[in-house]
Amino acid sequence: MMIPDKLKILVVDDDHKILYAFREVLKKDGHIYLEATNGEIALARVDDQSPDLVFMDINMPGMDGLSALEKIKAMNPGLPVIIITGEGTMDTAIQAIRYGAFQYLIKPLSVAQIREEIAKARVALAAGTANNIEIEVDPLKRRQLIGNSPQMHEVYKLIGSVCTTDNHTTVLITGETGTGKELVARAIHNNSAYHDVPFVAINCTAMPETLLESELFGHEKGAFTGALQKKIGKFEVAGKGTIFLDEIGDLSPVLQQKLLRVLQEREFERLAGSVPIPVEARFIAATNQDLKKNIRSGNFREDLFYRLNVVNIHMSALRERREDIPLLAHFFLARFNQRLKKKVTAISDEAMHILNTYDYPGNTRELENIIERAVMLNRGTLIQPEDLAIRTENSRTFEADKIPVISEDFGRARDHVLGLFESEFIIRQLKKHHGNISEAARASGMSRQNFYRLMEKHGLRGGLQGD
Repeated sequence: MMIPDKLKILVVDDDHKILYAFREVLKKDGHIYLEATNGEIALARVDDQSPDLVFMDINMPGMDGLSALEKIKAMNPGLPVIIITGEGTMDTAIQAIRYGAFQYLIKPLSVAQIREEIAKARVALAAGTANNIEIEVDPLKRRQLIGNSPQMHEVYKLIGSVCTTDNHTTVLITGETGTGKELVARAIHNNSAYHDVPFVAINCTAMPETLLESELFGHEKGAFTGALQKKIGKFEVAGKGTIFLDEIGDLSPVLQQKLLRVLQEREFERLAGSVPIPVEARFIAATNQDLKKNIRSGNFREDLFYRLNVVNIHMSALRERREDIPLLAHFFLARFNQRLKKKVTAISDEAMHILNTYDYPGNTRELENIIERAVMLNRGTLIQPEDLAIRTENSRTFEADKIPVISEDFGRARDHVLGLFESEFIIRQLKKHHGNISEAARASGMSRQNFYRLMEKHGLRGGLQGD
């Protein structure tokens, strides 16, 4: 399909400054510019002007952007609509995916980003794939999964994609212990078409094989000694909901074979039963093991692996996405302040530095426990290093023989070391100038705005005085 270089682009926003910025960029690049200030006007523009691309805000008077998106996609399914918002949440991101948004972006957008998205939309129009979506989510607004790293953005995209599929699409979530695999499973369930039916979680290591089999499949009366009445199994209880099999790598060979048959046939029988029962739920499995290694060693069935691994979502270790640590730390701080009825309002720069440089063998769960303990034992309003119960010798240092090389990829390794340097530099300058941001910035040869941006980047917001 031939698409012209210059497109007819509709911008929908109630902020006239946003409209002006788009108008200047689009006209400079030779595109035909259309505008609307709410959803109702946008629908009229789509109907009578037939734009090639739409940029649309969510929060507007009258019909909001998501409602307008749903109606626009009903009118013209192939029209790419880019949702832009200053208050992005995971909920709105998932809803935008359901309605067929092309992109989901957080304001402010740079001129380069606007041009990049137009180029992507033009390619998608030519290829007929304008319903694809990439998600950028503000992590501070979401309720469960927290993170703004590239790794977490990939997780959000995959969650959104899975939510739009039917229950026959299975998911395998991989990652170390404590990375939040069950949160991913629950996010898929909560944003699916069957979010109001059961989410059934089963830990494959929590019970012996015979008991686990009865829990999964159920049994008829008299199936074994002690089976005094019929029992409904988890597969049946889940209905059209979600069956979450945690630590699937520990499932016994016998149950692996039986699970494979359930996935293939989408039906099962209770123990000692003869009536096939359909399975309507989605299967989501999780493991902290290397299943491919287990396959090579003969401990896991290869055919079961491929049945489960239709969509793979990998949760990176916290040490591999350190930029998420300040977000998580402040999220947990707010949670435990409320739960424990405390008034700990901030984390000192020194404490945040330790949090940022610790390796977290227990991942996000360990960070959560560290913050909970710090809030619980704190008698003041500020978390200090002594509140963290982290041995500082386990933290990263900048001694020449201890420079942390976390990846074989040069870019990732360099960015990690640069981040540690930035955090340490800012902390030392603030200490030297007694917390005065203006003086610290001036001494550093930086503008106050850039200095403060680095503080925000590394979560250095607590314990500042004199500014």
